[in-house]
Amino acid sequence: MIPTDAVSRLGTESAFSVLARAAELQREGKDIINLGIGQPDFPTPDHIVEAGIKALRDGHHGYTPAKGILPLREAVCADIAKRRGVEVSPENITIMPGGKPTMFFSILMFGSPGTEIIYPDPGFPIYRSMIEYSGATPIPMTLHEDRDFGFSADEVLNQITAKTRLIIVNSPGNPTGGVTPKSEVEKLIAGLADWPDVAIMSDEIYSRMLYGGREHVSFLAYPEIRDRLIVLDGWSKTYAMTGWRLGYAVWPGKLIDLAERFCVNAHSCVNAATQYAGIAALEGPQDAVDVMMKAFDERRVAIVKMLNDLPGFRCADAAGAFYAFPNIEGTGIDAKTMQTRLLEEAGVATIAGTSFGVNGDGFLRFSYANSLENIEAAIGRIGKLL
Repeated sequence: MIPTDAVSRLGTESAFSVLARAAELQREGKDIINLGIGQPDFPTPDHIVEAGIKALRDGHHGYTPAKGILPLREAVCADIAKRRGVEVSPENITIMPGGKPTMFFSILMFGSPGTEIIYPDPGFPIYRSMIEYSGATPIPMTLHEDRDFGFSADEVLNQITAKTRLIIVNSPGNPTGGVTPKSEVEKLIAGLADWPDVAIMSDEIYSRMLYGGREHVSFLAYPEIRDRLIVLDGWSKTYAMTGWRLGYAVWPGKLIDLAERFCVNAHSCVNAATQYAGIAALEGPQDAVDVMMKAFDERRVAIVKMLNDLPGFRCADAAGAFYAFPNIEGTGIDAKTMQTRLLEEAGVATIAGTSFGVNGDGFLRFSYANSLENIEAAIGRIGKLL
């Protein structure tokens, strides 16, 4: 058997490799504090779980439309109107099994040999993996520490060429927690007027995870790019539903039929009961989200201070998501070695910045989706090791 060359270009997520090694060490009896995996440590709120159970009991066991059930797409549109102040038609929505299919479908629509796709670096590793799979050339959008890991519109615009087909943006961002200021977003959009054939895929999965009074700037708010904008969002982070595999995408009218065709070919439809749970999440009480966000904010403040107190560490303010991304160059230890030593010697799981691109060298990602008690214990262990 000889798989195609394209398959060999697929990468992976190091977070899952670290998670597997951490689990192996735990089976050996070692005490591991996991600050590596990017998922909330809260349970899915009860009313959402009950809605999923009720859907099963009510007989929602079959296929649904490939784009998702209409009541859920309508609920998504209502939520977008409420939180982003933008009107979107349910006909432009696809319900997805998580966020990755939107990434993959978008990249496959625009990526091919001889084309270029700009993506965040440090950034979610699957962006580059899928770009390389498509045959397109990945062009890193450097996110600078001294800009709190927001992108520079001027730098991005200077990277666009006649070969550019797609720009991927992610704010708030993984792995940095960075949030791009509204001024930079607007400067980028203004500059894109000179490049009308370049599409944008805005990954807004952390749109409700912002701190310090910051507000989410959605690309949906700019009508001048709506005819070439794809927006990704979902339930995984906001509602602690990572294992439910539920996300959505907003597509421009000229792409929605193609997006639906990808859905039909890839996954047929999303689990029916999960879609009803998604309605309950959007339309039901948001108290659990508020409690979770308050806890994340407390942990954020604490972990940034504690990381800055470690010798050889410096950590920018984490404005969004639930990640801190400290610079560790002052320790004299490279990121991959530090990741390994922290896990094997200190019992703390983190992710090397190099897992998120070449510009992640010299950094570590910490997820503060863990208790404050565990975070304090983990930083204490790291301090002793250093």
